Amino acid sequence: MRRRDFIKVLAGSAITWPLGAHAQQLEQVRRIGVLMNLAANDPEGQARIAAFRQGLQMLGWEEGQNTHIDYRWTGGALDRMRGYAAELLSLKPNVILATNSPTLEAVRNETSTTPIVFVQIVDPVTSGYVVSLANPGGNITGFTNFERPIIGKWIELLKEIAPGVKRVGAMYNPDNASWRANFPDIKATALQLAMEPISAAVRNAADIEQAVDALAREPNGCLLVLPDNTTTVHRKLIVSLADRERVPAIYPFRFFVIDGGLMSYGIDEIDMFRRAASYVDRILKGAKPTDLPIQAPTKFELVINLKAAKTLGLNVSRDFLLRADEVIE
Repeated sequence: MRRRDFIKVLAGSAITWPLGAHAQQLEQVRRIGVLMNLAANDPEGQARIAAFRQGLQMLGWEEGQNTHIDYRWTGGALDRMRGYAAELLSLKPNVILATNSPTLEAVRNETSTTPIVFVQIVDPVTSGYVVSLANPGGNITGFTNFERPIIGKWIELLKEIAPGVKRVGAMYNPDNASWRANFPDIKATALQLAMEPISAAVRNAADIEQAVDALAREPNGCLLVLPDNTTTVHRKLIVSLADRERVPAIYPFRFFVIDGGLMSYGIDEIDMFRRAASYVDRILKGAKPTDLPIQAPTKFELVINLKAAKTLGLNVSRDFLLRADEVIE
């Protein structure tokens, strides 16, 4: 090889090698951990994950190409959450998606450095997960699903669809710090509407049965089911008991109504998982959780099940139905 040609080869190598290395670095596979609060065979859980993956794909992240996602399905079991949180972190993910308060707690107890994006947290500041909504601080950020004013809206809707109710049982998990702290708001709103507030603390299926049975022992009772891992996992049991005891109930999510519940008012859960992909995307591209403000809900929907209303002997007004985003017949 001539000296002049040899120099050209060296020059070309000096230019192309760094570019090739840079391209390879850009195409490095990013690892995402997802800790789900539902069981793998729960249709709602699968719909949420599908929305999350769709959100990632829209942002250029293709599973099996430039991303790898490790899923762990806990079915609501706290011991599984703790074990799977440690297991996911041992895989050294770039970011973890925590899907409610217990899963966030499990992951947070395992790391203070790995970025965490949460969904379905009621009040992350009161719960101590973040410093403030605008500046989360630390390694945690995400999307809240409810704000305190919605408590009054739930009770008002119950009173409107069932004007004769005089007692409202608030079903919540006492281990959930957010709803425990907000119970005074429930009491205040109930009293304003001339209703007796009743605390229905539940941690498992047996507690749920006792709570609904106790509420049904006296006439004119209604049920407010607060969002929590316990009520979500046991949603079919709650709906069936409310139907059996003829207790009007309002639920926080649409899927309760799909399973036969009377009505729900809350956020679009599927959309929240799709939106969560945007924060995962930003973290994978170098953003820090502390620089990503907590996002509040942007869309609420009222869903009514007319079949359930008929079973309960409720006459739903035309005006009430016109305000609904969806009516199931």
